[in-house]
Amino acid sequence: MNKQITQTNQQDSSMWRMSVAPMMDWTDKHCRYFHRLLSQHTLLYTEMVTTGALVHGDVARHLRFEAQEHPVALQLGGSEPGDLAHSARLGEQWGYDEINLNCGCPSERVQRGAFGACLMNEASLVADCVKAMVDVVSVPVTVKHRIGIDKIESYDFVRDFVGTVAEAGCNVFVVHARNAWLKGLSPKENREVPPLRYEIVAQLKRDFPALTIAVNGGIKTDEVVQQQLGLVDGVMVGREAYHNPWWMASWDGLYYQDESKERTREAIEEQMVLYMECEAREHGTNWYSIARHMLGLRNGLAGARRWRQVWSDHRMKTQPPHEVMKLARTKPGETD
Repeated sequence: MNKQITQTNQQDSSMWRMSVAPMMDWTDKHCRYFHRLLSQHTLLYTEMVTTGALVHGDVARHLRFEAQEHPVALQLGGSEPGDLAHSARLGEQWGYDEINLNCGCPSERVQRGAFGACLMNEASLVADCVKAMVDVVSVPVTVKHRIGIDKIESYDFVRDFVGTVAEAGCNVFVVHARNAWLKGLSPKENREVPPLRYEIVAQLKRDFPALTIAVNGGIKTDEVVQQQLGLVDGVMVGREAYHNPWWMASWDGLYYQDESKERTREAIEEQMVLYMECEAREHGTNWYSIARHMLGLRNGLAGARRWRQVWSDHRMKTQPPHEVMKLARTKPGETD
């Protein structure tokens, strides 16, 4: 039996029960550190990292992360088996818990690189890529993909894609329940215009019961999460987790039966300030490049708008982050 299938079957599929999607320009290491403060168990994904960036670029800049971020998965973008194998090996060496291949991004820039969603047209190539990675790493190799591309809406298309790639050793599929339109829509429109068809993902789980299947796309409430977890193995949340991150603070209790850690927004903010100070000392990172990820922390609370304004005010960039936090918490008219 294939090494990858054996290994993944031995893992509890709860690793994929809840996850935060890879999102370009958003889910960097600072965002993931913030999200880990909110949930100890949710699986976190990197932004997509291209194989070219790892073969020819600054590996440390792309792969550095904090030990506290575990479990954390590295998403790769590429279509050349050798380069993907090299990049996957680097990911494992740097300590990532999973290597994920992007077969779902529809952007024209990604298409020009001959990877992302257009790879769904080449299931055999994806299988070769998966096998090349499976052969050199011991962590799970997974694939994130769409339910179809362009006007191809036949279930057989995605079923055959999953079947072919699974035979190469991939046992975990994260499925964005929309088609990807490779022409005529922007990446943003591709997240909104093609209709969501969760039933396709549920059918994949019925047809491939031995595989771990997680659903992604447009999920914004616990009601939908719970409904989907009755049909598939996992739920991946994207922009809602970023814009309303406090939702994540309830996930450990709801989906992992772990209510051992009580959290407050104030404590999370204070921990982020300590992290900002550490990043500045050790890596010269500006605090405002970190703070941008937590601007949704107080959404829905009185004073949230002013709090966001203070943390995002460019005039505050020369102030230390603990002073910015102090000002953000001060109500208008109050003085020390």
